[in-house]
Amino acid sequence: MKRSLIASTAGLALSAAPAMAATGPFFTMLNTNFVMLIGFIVFIAVLMYFRVPSMLMAMLDRRAAGIRSDLDEARALREEAQTLLASYERKQTEMKEQADRIVAHARDEARASAEAAKADLKDSIARRLQAADEQIASAEAAAVRSVRDRAVQVAVAAAGEVLAKQMDQKRGSDMIDQSIGTVETRLH
Repeated sequence: MKRSLIASTAGLALSAAPAMAATGPFFTMLNTNFVMLIGFIVFIAVLMYFRVPSMLMAMLDRRAAGIRSDLDEARALREEAQTLLASYERKQTEMKEQADRIVAHARDEARASAEAAKADLKDSIARRLQAADEQIASAEAAAVRSVRDRAVQVAVAAAGEVLAKQMDQKRGSDMIDQSIGTVETRLH
């Protein structure tokens, strides 16, 4: 118990020492507030002597200038990026329009080619039909000639047989004389 009483008394004495030091006359070296004020004034004087505030201000100004230049550079880069983006978007639009024109032109050419192919096919079919009609007409004419020639041959053969059966020597001589006379009258 004695120890705890001593410890508590020592703790109170030590804790009350700064408060008691500040009591009494202010302009004495025993007053901690006065000592702290003198130390602070000396510290400020040393800072002023070595021009620390102007160095701090210069450092802050350089830092501010660096930040300002970084911001300006960032703005310039942003504007450049926006310009490039606009340029690429414009180029993309132009390329899309050009691709659309190419596709439309290709479609038009395909339609024209298809129509030309249809017209050529119609012409080709018409020519082939005409050639087929001509071949049919030629074949019919050849068949008619062949039939006529065969009919003439058959008629000549039949007439020859009929004349051969009906004709005798005297009648043959009379016909030859008559033919010679007809030729003479026609030649003169």
